Amino acid sequence: MAALSEAPLLVTAELEPEAFARLDGLRRRYFPPERNVIPAHVSLFHHLPASEQVAVEAALEVVTERPAPTLRFTKLRSLGRGMALDVEAPGLSPVHRELSRAFVEWLTPQDRQPFRPHVTLMNKASAEEAKAALVELGADWASFDSHAPALILWRYLGGPWELVRRFPFTGREG
Repeated sequence: MAALSEAPLLVTAELEPEAFARLDGLRRRYFPPERNVIPAHVSLFHHLPASEQVAVEAALEVVTERPAPTLRFTKLRSLGRGMALDVEAPGLSPVHRELSRAFVEWLTPQDRQPFRPHVTLMNKASAEEAKAALVELGADWASFDSHAPALILWRYLGGPWELVRRFPFTGREG
């Protein structure tokens, strides 16, 4: 593992408590336990350089000067050896675009992909387990609405994440 000062940074949208409890419960139910080392989350960026932490934090402070974006947890989607829950987040997309411009020189190929917000509920299972879980959960799935009260900056520690700082949406139009 890299030294802490070199550990990459990640940015996620915080889930409000009720949605977090529901989705993290599903993640604990379906994710292979030995691989489930992080909580349910909606990723914005997967790998930013630790050396740019000050600039990353400054950009996060700016983009959170707006109302908390709404999140609509819509349909379940197969990942082959897992499943994800798609998230419609029209208020989060401009946040992602603005941050992508601020972070452009540091973005990895994964973080350059189009923004498709989702919550991974299962990954790295067998294809059979994933298909069965998708059928089971999909049988009575219904979309629901929530919001993202904050963005969260994390440090990647080779599996688990360490909380660096929470950036609440302030409700002001920036």
